[in-house]
Amino acid sequence: MSVLVNRSAPDFVAPAVLADGSIVEHFDFSTLRGKYVVMFFWPLDFTFVCPSEIIAHNNRMDKFRALGAEVVGVSVDSQFTHYAWRNTPVEKGGIGPVEFTMVADVKHEITRAYGVEHEDGVALRASFLIDRDGIVQHQVVNNLALGREVDEMIRLIEALQFTEEHGEVCPAGWRKGQKGMQESAEGVARYLAEHAAEL
Repeated sequence: MSVLVNRSAPDFVAPAVLADGSIVEHFDFSTLRGKYVVMFFWPLDFTFVCPSEIIAHNNRMDKFRALGAEVVGVSVDSQFTHYAWRNTPVEKGGIGPVEFTMVADVKHEITRAYGVEHEDGVALRASFLIDRDGIVQHQVVNNLALGREVDEMIRLIEALQFTEEHGEVCPAGWRKGQKGMQESAEGVARYLAEHAAEL
């Protein structure tokens, strides 16, 4: 496994099922440059923890869109398996018509490029926040049994946008609407004098 934070997110072209349900053979990830991107991997379609995570992302699509973020999901399943799972009702173990692109990494090339292949050949539960310049700003990788907290990704997008806009850094637990910290000895001293007990 490799750490991609502060490095360019690997580009790829692969088959995918788009948000409108259409299948394309050549989804070009590089076309998303200039946008914030949340890319997340899951082990396999038609399994157990995976649908809960996918539905959790889908339930927050309005929030992602409001932040100008594209969501892209990836697993080693084919585009046809993605399509079938997407067309299976939630109450029957499916995910329903999710509103983001599902990439088919059948050759495992994307999973390996991002350094998140499990020894069993599936993807680990990995998430990446990529900025508008294509640089990875955040990554988290969970083992197969541990589901992710999707709201944390939303918090991090808001934090990234805050730092870009204001030139300040975001301390522990920062949330939208709270003060940032100036990146200096004086700045951290001033912040901690006011907020240390709240951390």
